[in-house]
Amino acid sequence: MSTDTATDQATSLLRFATAGSVDDGKSTLVGRLLHDSKSVLADQLEAVERASLGRGQDAPDLALLTDGLRAEREQGITIDVAHRYFATPRRRFILADTPGHVQYTRNMVTGASTAELAVVLVDARNGVVEQTRRHAAVAALLRVPHVVLAVNKMDLVGYAESAFAAIAGEFGAYAASLGVPEVTAIPISALAGDNVVTPSAHMDWYGGPTVLEHLETVPVGSDATDEPARFPVQYVIRPQTAAHPDYRGYAGQVASGVLRVGEPVTVLPSGRTSTIAAIDGLAGPVDVAWAPQSVTLRLADDLDVSRGDLIAPTGTAPGTTRDVEATVCHVADRPLRVGDRVLLKHTTRTVKALVKAVPSRLALDDLTQHPDPGELAANDIGRVVLRTAEPLALDTYADSRRTGSFLLIDPADGTTLTAGMAGTAFAAKTPVAAADDGWDFQ
Repeated sequence: MSTDTATDQATSLLRFATAGSVDDGKSTLVGRLLHDSKSVLADQLEAVERASLGRGQDAPDLALLTDGLRAEREQGITIDVAHRYFATPRRRFILADTPGHVQYTRNMVTGASTAELAVVLVDARNGVVEQTRRHAAVAALLRVPHVVLAVNKMDLVGYAESAFAAIAGEFGAYAASLGVPEVTAIPISALAGDNVVTPSAHMDWYGGPTVLEHLETVPVGSDATDEPARFPVQYVIRPQTAAHPDYRGYAGQVASGVLRVGEPVTVLPSGRTSTIAAIDGLAGPVDVAWAPQSVTLRLADDLDVSRGDLIAPTGTAPGTTRDVEATVCHVADRPLRVGDRVLLKHTTRTVKALVKAVPSRLALDDLTQHPDPGELAANDIGRVVLRTAEPLALDTYADSRRTGSFLLIDPADGTTLTAGMAGTAFAAKTPVAAADDGWDFQ
């Protein structure tokens, strides 16, 4: 199979997230998308109708298709990240309906971290507000490739083209300043269904796609040959059977790029080298494997390889480092402070780490940097400097969203504290020896 087939398979699935201010209509948009694309089961619709009648509403409240938590239904806002899976004849979708309130910025980061497209909603009556700018900044920070500006509630401004044009122009200029490569603006009314799945009869001045048309046709995925190959080892397979007495395989998922039989590779962080002797796929041996396939690699040499090691082509292997500078979003309720001892999980590798510094905290409303805050509270985004007990083979997040990201974990109870995106790291070109004492980071 060719890598072109891999690209075709990748583009058949689109992961996207919705974001916007409270009451901008995100959940209604998602509900309308599911309802009008015939992706709602009859019993689900009946449950929504009953819940709507119980709240004194005459028509089904489609927002309830995603606002499943009781607390959300009572408050009429989205708190958690609601994931939904649906499909049309043209594409399969995984959507994340993320919260709009500033209190839940961390949830928006979670929902958008794996998204290939973000739908940012704006109330046509209010235009671009602080939370709109915040969500655009998060999308840019997470390097979401495609952004859709859905100007909602156009029915409440008389479907005026001038209102839409003003909002689209302001948002487009702001997004460009953030480095967002592409913004598609669509005027909609989620409540009435205008330009969500079917074209609006009220906005003949708009000649672009509906939301669903754009979701079905936007190019996603990338050619695997354009990215350096990365293979985090998840499990070492030693069957010890009579049929395979010497079998030693390294199982995992190709994080990026393409791996080929006969290719020279380096195992990190040790720096030892070998050659790929065989690749075992689900249906048997293959000559080539590409992201995001799950395979088992066999090497020509008997090396000491374990879970958490990274196998990469020798010519494009990343450097290793114990000093990490990164942008992070703090997701836990307890603050992250200088001097905190944490666990850092990068792909399949988990190491001890120390928070050496918190140089700045980002204000997403105006994109200013607040220097030396000393700590990061829940929902804060800022820069941190970490020192790890063992070397890591980190890419920058700009180069790879998969191998450039990590989590900080509380070693006491396993709570996820922080989501990190590696930036400028002091990467060593040669492997660095691990510290003798697990908590000695000096």
